[in-house]
Amino acid sequence: MIPVELPVLAAFIGASLLLVLSPGPDTMLILRYTIGSGRTVGLATVAGVQAGLATHTMAAVVGLSLLIAATPAALQAIAVAGALYLAWLGWQSFRAGVLPLDSVAGATAVRPAKAFRDALLTNVLNPKVVLLFLALMPQFLRENGWPVPMQLAFLGILLILVNTIWQTTLALLADGVRQWLGRPTVQRLVSWATGAVLVAFAVLMLRDFVLPA
Repeated sequence: MIPVELPVLAAFIGASLLLVLSPGPDTMLILRYTIGSGRTVGLATVAGVQAGLATHTMAAVVGLSLLIAATPAALQAIAVAGALYLAWLGWQSFRAGVLPLDSVAGATAVRPAKAFRDALLTNVLNPKVVLLFLALMPQFLRENGWPVPMQLAFLGILLILVNTIWQTTLALLADGVRQWLGRPTVQRLVSWATGAVLVAFAVLMLRDFVLPA
């Protein structure tokens, strides 16, 4: 027996689809690392994102997310750390975009471990994901169902499954067009675009959680 009714389950899957289809830092990392370094690195990036979501799920299950959300200083600290990390990744992308054309392809190649780590930290250090879990999950909890922690774990796993399907598809599609996008000049444009988007996300994160309104 599943912990939620089928109509509620369908509604949650629909809401999850809308969320995972919205582009964010995770999407940019998957595209950049897959195009620059191939399928294995792209899938490692996808795995890192899911590890981050699993971390947020565990935090929600044990009540840590609620504590963080109720503590402005904690949210601000996470936002600052997340923004700095995004800015650092953006700087790395910009730096790759100004290297000599004959060295761009080699310079943008990364190892799967780095791709996994970057995706994990980008996801974990995003306070919006913390608030997302707190805003989304309670709407689908049953009063007379399984214990709340078990329901939260089930919904979190389901969200990870939906996200994995979409982002794996995205990585495979990016790998499929890699032979056309892998030229040094295109790699340079991809690096610049990725760097600009990641820095923009960093600025928005600071604006939303740190800077006074």
